[in-house]
Amino acid sequence: MNQNLIFIPMLAHMLLIFVLYIRLGIEKSKAVKAGSIDRNKTALNPKAWPENVVKISNNIGNQFESPMLFFALTVIYYLTNSVNEVVITLMCIYALSRYIHAYIHVTTNYVPHRFKAFFVGMLILLGLSIWQLLNLILSI
Repeated sequence: MNQNLIFIPMLAHMLLIFVLYIRLGIEKSKAVKAGSIDRNKTALNPKAWPENVVKISNNIGNQFESPMLFFALTVIYYLTNSVNEVVITLMCIYALSRYIHAYIHVTTNYVPHRFKAFFVGMLILLGLSIWQLLNLILSI
């Protein structure tokens, strides 16, 4: 199996982050052009932006929380030569859960649905972490 394939879900997640930053810039530009913000307040308070901007900004912050575990696991699996079809599939499902989470967050922000996407992703990371830990312990 080509171990490099493990980086596809990671790159897919990185693409999501870039898309969110672009969307944030567009929404901030719209708010400035519409004159709906006080630039002095927004310079020091990210919550002073319109709700749609705050939702995107908050979601970008979310992309640097649990996904750090995802990035670390990606590197650990790669460095230990433990990549297989199951791992890649689970990593892809994790990345998809981040897309779903982001979509819900920046649109309806309906927390029960957002939590389900988050929970699926966290279960995958927990399972992959435990699996890798067991593999490393058993190989000693």
